Amino acid sequence: MDIIQIVGLGLIATFLALVVKEQKPMFAFLLTVFVGVVIFLFLVDEITKIITMLEQIATNAQINMVYLQTILKIIGIAYIAEFGAQIAKDAGQAAIATKIELAGKILILVMAIPILTAVIEMVLALLPTS
Repeated sequence: MDIIQIVGLGLIATFLALVVKEQKPMFAFLLTVFVGVVIFLFLVDEITKIITMLEQIATNAQINMVYLQTILKIIGIAYIAEFGAQIAKDAGQAAIATKIELAGKILILVMAIPILTAVIEMVLALLPTS
């Protein structure tokens, strides 16, 4: 799906949600969530292409795949947390959105610890010993 189609779908859904919101706020919220999921599903093929390309680059560069998988998981956590937080904000639940964002940041930090440890060990190995 092309960006023009995605933006068009988003704008139509926005207009419909604004019209319906006054009569049926719950339906408007469900419409918003549904369109968000549909847009994400349209992008799954592109995401797959990106992951395949990154795996090929990592293989050619002889990078340990564990690091690439960890980075991809971190990116996934960031996007999912942002998506969830935006849905919570759309529902008028800013406090819950903030907690979702906090949880995402903490999970990202937990996932990044092995990479940070490897970088620190590499730097320490480069330092001269007395």
